[in-house]
Amino acid sequence: MWNPPDPDAFYAEVYEVVRQIPEGRVSTYGWVASLIPPPEGSDPEQYRRLGARWVGTALRSLGDPSVPWHRVINGQGKISLPAGSSSAQTQRRRLQAEGVAFGADDRVDLSQFGWPATDESD
Repeated sequence: MWNPPDPDAFYAEVYEVVRQIPEGRVSTYGWVASLIPPPEGSDPEQYRRLGARWVGTALRSLGDPSVPWHRVINGQGKISLPAGSSSAQTQRRRLQAEGVAFGADDRVDLSQFGWPATDESD
């Protein structure tokens, strides 16, 4: 199953989680998926493997400008959109405007900018 059993319900959950990512922070597709329980009717093991892809599909389907989609990047700390594309440039510009820094390797330091923070004191 390449899509969640009820895409609209799953997408709504994704958008609710993404709205919680504060300005100046990023999360990953996988981390967003981990904050959402496996959808009813899906196999938990399949969800563990495919949840991040389902989150990406939800964000590609986004039509609501109130969802800060630009704050979700891949687990390597990189923008997943094709390099040089206008969408990738927009995402990078928006993140930089919020104070998110990219290293020389075009990666965001998830230990510094990741959400939720892994350090309880953050």
